Amino acid sequence: MRPAEVIPGLRPDGGWDIPARLNMARQCLARPDGQTAIVDLTGGSKGIVTFGALSAMTNGIARALQRRVRPGDRVGVLLSQSPWCAAAHLAIWKIGAISVPLFKLFERDALRTRISDAGLQIVLTDADGAGLLGDLATPLIAAEMGEEGDPLPFADTGPEDPAVLIYTSGTTGSPKGALHGHRVLTGHLPGVSISHNHLRKGDCLWTPADWAWIGGLFDVLMPGLALGIPVVAARLDKFTPEACAEVISRGCVRNVFFPPTALRMLKAADQSIPGLRSVASGGEPLGAEMLAWGEKAFGLTINEFYGQTECNMVVSSCAEDFPVRPGCIGKPVPGHEVAVLDQAGNPTDEEGDVAIRRGSASMLLEYWRNPQATAEKFRGDWLITGDRGVWEGDYLRFVGREDDVITSAGYRIGPAEIEDCLLTHPAVATVGVVGKPDPLRTEIVKAYVVLKPRAEVGERELQDWVKDRLAHYSYPREIAFLDALPMTVTGKVIRKELKRRAAAELEVEK
Repeated sequence: MRPAEVIPGLRPDGGWDIPARLNMARQCLARPDGQTAIVDLTGGSKGIVTFGALSAMTNGIARALQRRVRPGDRVGVLLSQSPWCAAAHLAIWKIGAISVPLFKLFERDALRTRISDAGLQIVLTDADGAGLLGDLATPLIAAEMGEEGDPLPFADTGPEDPAVLIYTSGTTGSPKGALHGHRVLTGHLPGVSISHNHLRKGDCLWTPADWAWIGGLFDVLMPGLALGIPVVAARLDKFTPEACAEVISRGCVRNVFFPPTALRMLKAADQSIPGLRSVASGGEPLGAEMLAWGEKAFGLTINEFYGQTECNMVVSSCAEDFPVRPGCIGKPVPGHEVAVLDQAGNPTDEEGDVAIRRGSASMLLEYWRNPQATAEKFRGDWLITGDRGVWEGDYLRFVGREDDVITSAGYRIGPAEIEDCLLTHPAVATVGVVGKPDPLRTEIVKAYVVLKPRAEVGERELQDWVKDRLAHYSYPREIAFLDALPMTVTGKVIRKELKRRAAAELEVEK
């Protein structure tokens, strides 16, 4: 890594640079009024939103909210990528309230669960969002609610005061609300900058990920504002390689965060995108094949990063600083102490639980109204991520979710490596690998495969493909071909549903 003095959010000695009083809205708006904050592609033409304009929008919403919202109240934000979405969160933080990002692709039950759990009375949204909400909450139409008047003061908040309540994607259970303080943005700055080969003047950020998720909100939008890097706002109702390339071209994008699903779609279409300075990806590990394709498609090395809603951007690759190692997700980001712990809770060089020491600025305050889940998340001074990993020198290799690791004939097998291997086969579009209960081996490796359009391949060929490339014991003893895999709205394979399917198959076979 570069010397700590050039890494945003850190002091020269490597400690966090967090003031005693901190408000994220002030942190994001502390740039000259005439400087570009957001490049708006949500309409038919390209618009520029300056920091002065964004501040005025923020004040207008804040003035309308202050009559109905007190510090500490939760306010939902149901808006797609747009300047108004940014202003809505900033306005909520400015008055000391807590913003709750909501996603427009949620079904009504998913919205109801989050609105009820967070205790939302008000949701900032637009006409489309109001239709989705119905009677679930009292919406305020953000683009029509700004009130003129003098600028409001920023609430006198500290780094530990609650600011944002983000719900997990629910890949390992019911979604839980991760409550973060005003320090969470500072905690993201080093990793975000590093994952883009150190953000600098002339850069421009975009992600196809919705700003309702921590990856869109705190891996792109808010760090871009805080660092003075323009952020592109663009609505893609449906991600396509062509639409993605058009946004990058129109917005003069230089730096992209691509979720793995988006990369797989680009790769399947063999879509090249020149002119980028950096591509970062996180959420699921990438394999050697994807990294090699990225070199050809983008003319650069994709930087993987690692974290979760509860504590994000703690490990990252940075091709500008050190060689990227396929199969590894990078090195610990300065400011975050990352360890692999054994069953006794001690650091180990063997496979173990990936953990982050308390003190990380991006670490949650608590799970919302769930002290038991909060207590279970920690082991002493360590936040337990629920992921398994192993060190390769100072690189961290991701093995898999604790619940996803397959135990077969005494071997512990991570599904990610097998999925990466199968994805290198020219006929495979996407794949999910789980353990299927087996009376002899405890579990067998089962792969659920979606083929590319018009592709044909048999089970034996794919099994041999893995046998020839990985440990012999890790090949999938069963392969099923599906039209689609169960996915979260953030594009992650829901392995627990595949596990249920595999267990049900066993019952039928008995």
